[in-house]
Amino acid sequence: MAVYVLVMLLVTAFAPVLAPYDPIEQNIDARLVPPLSPGHLLGTDELGRDILSRVMHGAQVELFIALGATLLALVLGTLLGIVGGYFAGIVETITMRLIVDVILAFPPIVLALLAVTLYGQGATTLILAIGVLSAPLFARIAYGQTLSVKREEYVDAARAFGAPTPVVIFRTILPNISAPIIVQFSLTIAAAILLESGLSYLGLGVVPPAPSWGSMVAQGQRYLSTDPHALLVPGAVVVVTILAFGILGDALRDLLDPKAKKRS
Repeated sequence: MAVYVLVMLLVTAFAPVLAPYDPIEQNIDARLVPPLSPGHLLGTDELGRDILSRVMHGAQVELFIALGATLLALVLGTLLGIVGGYFAGIVETITMRLIVDVILAFPPIVLALLAVTLYGQGATTLILAIGVLSAPLFARIAYGQTLSVKREEYVDAARAFGAPTPVVIFRTILPNISAPIIVQFSLTIAAAILLESGLSYLGLGVVPPAPSWGSMVAQGQRYLSTDPHALLVPGAVVVVTILAFGILGDALRDLLDPKAKKRS
């Protein structure tokens, strides 16, 4: 699965070069061509657009949004969690109760739909919405880990030598709680892809005619009985990509936390 993730990242970076056709170029004479046809390895959709090209460019869209949202969630959530766990008291109440718990109280898809409805479709809106919705996952991990390490001897030693609070937090505590955060990063990418695909399936994701795996599934379902490849190909890519990032997260957990591997 790590090889698959690497391939997807390469496709994301070089999609304009690797794709055999323009992903929005229509050819009505070649509509719904089956897979393995000459010139169209994965066939074409109802408008004659090459599915392989659309899957490649869709990967570029999906992973750009997923990585952007996950990075935003990583920074925002980790900061909230460390600050809340380190200072405790009123700071903990504000960060972990008034912010994190409030976000967690609402279903992610509902808040994402609200954000898209209010601020319109587009990659920026999706990155901001998914990033904010995913931040509590990082916040809870960072909060729990900070509570565990903030009383360790090396943290007390840093304070005793007069290290400023930002140095204690970002150069002493953060490196020692990074392993579970890295694992969560991989898992959150998978969740972000799923959420973005769901929004695109509902017509609230990337603005057409830009390709998106979710919108490709939505368009292909109308032809399931006659030309199932239009749905099955993008659907399979979504499933395998989410599975690949999930397995990668489990592998990173075993690599970075051998104790967790022994417990399992």
